[in-house]
Amino acid sequence: MIDKLEMFIALANEGHFGRAAEVCGVTQPTLSSAIKQLEGELGVQLVWRGSRFQGLTPEGQRVLDRARRIVGDARALRDEMRASHKGLAGNLRIGVIPTALPMVADLTTPFTRRHPNVRVTILSRTSAEILTGIERLDLDAGITYLDNEPLGRMAKVPLYSEFYRLLCTTGSALAGRDQVTWGDLAGLRLCLLTADMQNRRIVNQHLAQAGVAAMPMVESNSTIALLTHVMGGEWASVLPKKLADLFARGGQLCAIPIVQPEAEHLVGLIAAQREPPTPLIAALFDTARRVAEV
Repeated sequence: MIDKLEMFIALANEGHFGRAAEVCGVTQPTLSSAIKQLEGELGVQLVWRGSRFQGLTPEGQRVLDRARRIVGDARALRDEMRASHKGLAGNLRIGVIPTALPMVADLTTPFTRRHPNVRVTILSRTSAEILTGIERLDLDAGITYLDNEPLGRMAKVPLYSEFYRLLCTTGSALAGRDQVTWGDLAGLRLCLLTADMQNRRIVNQHLAQAGVAAMPMVESNSTIALLTHVMGGEWASVLPKKLADLFARGGQLCAIPIVQPEAEHLVGLIAAQREPPTPLIAALFDTARRVAEV
């Protein structure tokens, strides 16, 4: 039953029989047969079928919600039993907002030092993708904003407060300033993260409050792309302090504090609320609390 539920979840996530079969490591006929067997065991039709997958029936949607809880519990039980005999092992998948990537090693380095048999996969994701990934069981945990948009039923540990910096070249007109205001950014050629990023929504909010229209001529979901534009000398960007300081370390760029207000937003670790948590998540949260204290 658990294997069939996992195939059903994969089909709901992928929306395509072939891709779902690839995710599960089985052939498409095997997956289709498993879904039909599950429908027979439950006595309801789960999937609208035609020449291709056409979505879940209302009964299928209800089963999906329960299936995710059942499969999550089954995985947690397997992890707990394995940990009791062999210690922590396995693969931990963490989705991270792009602006938090510079600090991930502060968490994963001490974690893997304490648990050397755990492999960590770090994936750059938007805040919305992190929540969806955890809900769909594609991610085990995430690092995202804790205080700007609703998180739902998530366990969380604060890691650090994010402040904002204007990143520009040393030749910029503002480069000699100790600090700038959000209003000072009016008229600058800005390159910013794309609108689907929560960081961009935060930046838009503070610019709007200062009466500045956020109309960048260059947008990207990659902070590296923003960096290369700024290094060209024609652009400036607004980035979190940790990231801007990292880019400015070589001396070619300036990371100038933005004030009035000096905006602050909390970034932390999240995972699905589960009691008790899986051993991997419990160990990760323990490490996160130690990192936050430091």
